[in-house]
Amino acid sequence: MTDNQGHEVAPAQAVASAESLFADKQGAFGVTGSGDTSGFGGVIRRGAHSGSSERPYGSYFDDLADDLERAFPLFNHAIERVVVDRGELTLHIKREFLPQVAQTLRDVLKFEMCLGVNGVHYPEDLGRELHAVYPMLSMTKNQRIRLEVSVSDADKHIPSIVEIYPGNNWHERETFDMFGIVFDGHPSLTRILMPDDWEGHPQRKDYPLGGIPIEYKGATTPAPSERRSYR
Repeated sequence: MTDNQGHEVAPAQAVASAESLFADKQGAFGVTGSGDTSGFGGVIRRGAHSGSSERPYGSYFDDLADDLERAFPLFNHAIERVVVDRGELTLHIKREFLPQVAQTLRDVLKFEMCLGVNGVHYPEDLGRELHAVYPMLSMTKNQRIRLEVSVSDADKHIPSIVEIYPGNNWHERETFDMFGIVFDGHPSLTRILMPDDWEGHPQRKDYPLGGIPIEYKGATTPAPSERRSYR
């Protein structure tokens, strides 16, 4: 069994990964190792399904998907799945097709704005640990769509779309800085928040929490990295 970049993933690992990723979870932050101080310990988050949504999608989503399929002949090869959830449309795209799909959305379907790129880290999603999410807006049609690209931690390269949406320049730098995703073709892919010689990427879930012990009225509160674990 292989991931979406063609790397070998053991079948048992893949099944365990999928079960963990899409299983129901309790609590808002996944805190372990301490009592519930958030007040959200009783919250149950239902796991999302891993497949494509079925038509009809509802709203303008069916027409938008049809228009994109007509404008981009490789639609069926480029799109891994289509997900409609909570009134939002997300297209999961193979990374090599990202610039072409973005160009089609801008030039043909009038999605004039890309509102940036957000990184997400799913350590349990083996072979697809790092996700890049692109919210798109058509001011002409008052429509929204989201593109999502998944890559493995071992090969975290995604094509830059700065030439198509120049406003993504700093957003790609921030996602690189915080998650380590490398945007190939970016004009100047350097850190934007952390110093250039900083080790690691602070918004990944495997990044140490850090902190220092705090003395308070004669007691010492350990640093977060010593008293809690977030997943």
